[in-house]
Amino acid sequence: MKSAVTGAFSYSGKYIAQKLLAKGDEVITLTGHPDRAHMFAGRIKAYPFNFDRPQDQVASLHGVDVLYNTYWVRFDKGSTTQPGAVESVKRLIRSAAEAGVKRIVHISITNPSLDSHLPYFLGKAQMEQAVLASGMSYAILRPTVLFGREDVLVNNMAWLLRRFPFMPVMGQGDYRLQPVYVDDLARLAVEWGGCSDNTVMDAVGPEIFSFADLLRRIAETVGRPARLVPMNPSLALVLSQIVSLFTQDVILTRHEVQGLMADLLVSSQPPTCPTRLSDWLLENRSTVGVEYASELKKHYD
Repeated sequence: MKSAVTGAFSYSGKYIAQKLLAKGDEVITLTGHPDRAHMFAGRIKAYPFNFDRPQDQVASLHGVDVLYNTYWVRFDKGSTTQPGAVESVKRLIRSAAEAGVKRIVHISITNPSLDSHLPYFLGKAQMEQAVLASGMSYAILRPTVLFGREDVLVNNMAWLLRRFPFMPVMGQGDYRLQPVYVDDLARLAVEWGGCSDNTVMDAVGPEIFSFADLLRRIAETVGRPARLVPMNPSLALVLSQIVSLFTQDVILTRHEVQGLMADLLVSSQPPTCPTRLSDWLLENRSTVGVEYASELKKHYD
């Protein structure tokens, strides 16, 4: 089969591409960084995103059987916005259908909603609607928080715990997360890419943590005291913005705080992915949080 993966030089797309190559697929990628150094030299042909040139995008997707879409932006920066990402994905889906792509595997988020006031969860719901209306067969996978060697959230929480004498917590920290291992998500995506049935399913791991308990687990694993300080969410966000000045990155956004505290990163469905974050942390305790993972450097440098 010929498969196209958006962002194969980035995070989840990289894991999906690895699994596709391992099973013998021809793989191409659509990327915002076609000239970036990567691990797939000679094995994956890279095409630029041509969201504003649909015919070029159709040509890039010619002969593709399955499109794996991971494209999204975590926060607005300059002309790159979440509403803009929605429109870009809609154009991508139209181009895929015009190119004759038979199936799309789309990476969404748990609990998307067209009624949400949060751009992340609203935008993901709007993209799902475009997938459903595309005429292609589809699998929509809804992960929560991803963890893995290149992740941002879990790694940077460990980085902060390693370096600061206390950790601010929004409110009491009793809102929940259900992390999923990025390699498990990739396995699930490739598995459903080889099917023809339509499905919409949560892609979640077996463990559910309160935010405070997750911080305690990370701190215990890296050998640091977990001095958690409950505080007003607005004040905690201000503190994160101060740290962001030193890291030259965006550690946390207001909308992320709201989504986290609304319990949107946990599933009501049975777990679909086996890897436990607790076990992964123990296996990677010597490296997790040792270096800061910059979202801006990853996507904008």
